[in-house]
Amino acid sequence: MTPEIRLDTGLHTRLEQRLRLAPQVIQSIEILQLPTQALEGLIQQEMADNPVLEIKAAEPTETPVEPEPVEEEQEGSAAREIEESWKESFGERPRRVNAEASDRKQEAMMNTAARPMTLHEYLLAQFRMLEATPRVTEAATDIIYNLDDGGYLHYELSDLAAESEERYTLSEAEEALALVQTLEPVGVGARTLQECLLLQVGDTVNGLVREIIRNHLEDVEQNRLPRIAQKTGYDMADVNAAVEYISKLDPRPGSHYGGETAPRIIPDVAVEYTDKGYEVRLEDDRVPNLFISNLYEQLVNSKDAGEATKKYLRDKIRSARWLIDAIEQRRTTLFRISKALVDVQKEFLDFGLSHLRVLRMQEVADKVGVHVSTVSRAIADKYIQTPRGIFPLKFFFSGGVPNNGNDQSATWRSIKQEIKQLVANEDKSNPLADDEIARILSEMGSPVARRTVAKYRKLLAIPSSRRRKAY
Repeated sequence: MTPEIRLDTGLHTRLEQRLRLAPQVIQSIEILQLPTQALEGLIQQEMADNPVLEIKAAEPTETPVEPEPVEEEQEGSAAREIEESWKESFGERPRRVNAEASDRKQEAMMNTAARPMTLHEYLLAQFRMLEATPRVTEAATDIIYNLDDGGYLHYELSDLAAESEERYTLSEAEEALALVQTLEPVGVGARTLQECLLLQVGDTVNGLVREIIRNHLEDVEQNRLPRIAQKTGYDMADVNAAVEYISKLDPRPGSHYGGETAPRIIPDVAVEYTDKGYEVRLEDDRVPNLFISNLYEQLVNSKDAGEATKKYLRDKIRSARWLIDAIEQRRTTLFRISKALVDVQKEFLDFGLSHLRVLRMQEVADKVGVHVSTVSRAIADKYIQTPRGIFPLKFFFSGGVPNNGNDQSATWRSIKQEIKQLVANEDKSNPLADDEIARILSEMGSPVARRTVAKYRKLLAIPSSRRRKAY
């Protein structure tokens, strides 16, 4: 017998505790994480949404403008009521200064780099200067648009001709490819690495260079230069000269065109060396100073304003205070954390990367008196300008290895720098193996394993000792 299943609904009470963040705390956390550029954009948005916010004019000559109207119907009626009450009570409408923000927008537009020309656009502009039939031009256009970012053609000409729906023939495609391969940068339109390099060397170099490119590129990659000398009949001096010449060629000639431009970095913090030592300052001159209009605060207490208007203004004033407090808290927290970083990493600023100290976020959090998550949020996506260059704030936090019981430990970054320096100064006829580099680092006070040296060597794009050997 199948048991009976009953489904019913009911109301039940339950007592529980939940931890929730207040809206102002959430806003403070979000603002703390913002870099200066993003904070500036947020302030501009808040200025458009909140009529009680004002910007302190940098110069008395700035022209004030009227506040922007609110789109929503309820807020629009409240704003109109504010205007009418204001005219009756004070005889003048509030005015807001945003000429400075307008100047910043114009400056940003003038300083924004134009989009770089892509490889396809560059090649098409050159091809239009050549004499070619319309059908060959059609084929060349298809070839150019099928080149990859490095300038290589990975499609068979027969396939392009077949897919052209008789717009051009295979022979016309071959003619078009020959013309494309005469364009700048030299080497575009190649189908293999050998063809790319041969296009770049042309017929002006000696036969050994072309012979190595055609038949011995793998030997060059593996640094088997004696084998090349044995097979070609040339001595080692000629082989070394030819390989040196080939190493200066560009295996990806098209990669220098188009692509994304490097993002513009605006430091949030700056460090300068003065007579008193290193001084820290916040680079927040672009962030406007906000305040709440006294006129709106007076209007809240005015008897002439309606209750709906007063409620609307109270909410806006409360929101404005939260924003102003959050921005000021961000400034204070970021300054204190940056000051602590500079104090700890003073030797790095004095002597360079080899003196970068091992530092963890908890150490700075304890020094500043905040939670470690606050430190993590404060340094996110922010940069500091120092006498040694511009670095992400996260750059100064790094793990490391104990330095033979010394208080100063070696960071992973400094170990990478030491590996790079050892390889640069080694005897190229007898390069250092990974275990030899590990032994030298241990003698220098930075004990690391051989596999760690191999890992960092690969990250630094340093070849193995066999491939670094010079003949």
